[in-house]
Amino acid sequence: MPNIVITIIIAIVMIAVVIVVTALAASNISVQNYKKNEEAKLGDAEEKARIIIDEALKTAETKKREALLEAKEEALKNKNEIERESKERRAEIQRYEKRVLSKEEALDKKSEILERKEAKLNARDADLDKQKKELNEIKNSHLQELEKISGLTTEQAKEYLLRSVEDDVKHETAVLVKELDRKAKEEADKRAKDYVVTAIQRCAADHVAETTISVVQLPNDEMKGRIIGREGRNIRTLETLTGVNLIIDDTPEAVVLSGFDGVRREVARIALEKLIVDGRIHPARIEEMVEKAQKEVESMIREEGEAATLEVGVHGINPELIRLLGRMKFRTSYGQNALKHSVEVAHLSGLLAGEIGVDVRTAKRAGLLHDIGKSVDQDMEGTHVQIGADLCRKYKESGIVINAVEAHHGDVEPETLIACIVQAADTISAARPGARRETLETYTNRLKQLEDISNGFKGVDKSFAIQAGREVRVMVVPDKVSDDEMILLARDISKQIEDELKYPGQIKVNVIRESRVTDYAK
Repeated sequence: MPNIVITIIIAIVMIAVVIVVTALAASNISVQNYKKNEEAKLGDAEEKARIIIDEALKTAETKKREALLEAKEEALKNKNEIERESKERRAEIQRYEKRVLSKEEALDKKSEILERKEAKLNARDADLDKQKKELNEIKNSHLQELEKISGLTTEQAKEYLLRSVEDDVKHETAVLVKELDRKAKEEADKRAKDYVVTAIQRCAADHVAETTISVVQLPNDEMKGRIIGREGRNIRTLETLTGVNLIIDDTPEAVVLSGFDGVRREVARIALEKLIVDGRIHPARIEEMVEKAQKEVESMIREEGEAATLEVGVHGINPELIRLLGRMKFRTSYGQNALKHSVEVAHLSGLLAGEIGVDVRTAKRAGLLHDIGKSVDQDMEGTHVQIGADLCRKYKESGIVINAVEAHHGDVEPETLIACIVQAADTISAARPGARRETLETYTNRLKQLEDISNGFKGVDKSFAIQAGREVRVMVVPDKVSDDEMILLARDISKQIEDELKYPGQIKVNVIRESRVTDYAK
């Protein structure tokens, strides 16, 4: 019994030991399996992490490359823009340099020409002084010889000759000259008045008034900023290419173009209007539009010149003279349009020539071309009379026309009736009311000032401003002013008029000295 119990106990203990051992063994196996599973899961997680990291690295690399490409493209675009602007500025600077160099060369040439002319004039003055001195010596020697031969002094010989001739012809000559002079004046005054009145009545002319500015309307005020451009480059380019000043102020929706050259102002106006319509305003486009505007204005000039010749009825004029006539549409003198003035003078000359009975076509041709020098007198040295005569000679105009051009302001003596007709027609066209921008008060004040200036000189008896202020006649006291002093007096009056008055054209100062002797037959 005790052995069985012991055996049972031992058996139980053995079974418990076996169970414990078996449990421990099973526990070890499950731990190992769990460990293997966790290790497998950890390996999978690490693999997925590596894959995710690789993909993230690839994505980051791709985005990095894209960002670098975009940065490179932006840098290249900025570089190209900077290079383009620098090229434009270099080109603009080169154009400025060329213009400056050409102007310097022109000034150098003009300076050389003036120096040569001055040297020639100095040499000519010296030669003239020498000749004058020699002539005086020869004259004195001849007078001395004559005095020795005749036994009379110069004054005695003059007195003897005058007495011997004067008694024979004085009475007859005085009566004849007086009668002829009276008849001639009466007839001439009557005919001249008839001719002038008829011509003026038959010639219809415009009252014109031009200005030195042009106004261009804008669609809105924002356009002003576009015209000015970045840092003012657009407005500088336009002013440089056209030679006209652009005035952009507070005037709403308007830009003012200012300049004394009408052709340049018209080019600037057309170019600016084209730019406003086009909308693209930058230096290259401005240069293109200015070139187009210049071609349009040149075409307009030729059309205006041809229209003027057709209106007057003058044919066969050189095409270059026709073009210069067209340029006169953009030239004014005291508000009077030069082309309209020339056409008006041509009509008046033709009417006066028809009344007198000389060649009407030649008179019209001379009247139309009399102021042709005004088309280029702003670009050339000399008066418009000298320039106009040179142009007519260059383009083979007749001697009658050339003389009319030279004589229409009295610079040379008229050689034909046509030259006198052109003088009269030019005076009528310029002096008629409404022709020039001058009020009646200004006109009368100028006449009064002319007479006041003349009366202020010693020895002047009275003076009269005549021919619409283009001539002043000064009567002097013969006892106080000699014949030699008359020359100095006329020059002094002319100089004071030039210094104190402003007037169109020129004013003729005519000093008259006469002695009158009165006696009575009893």
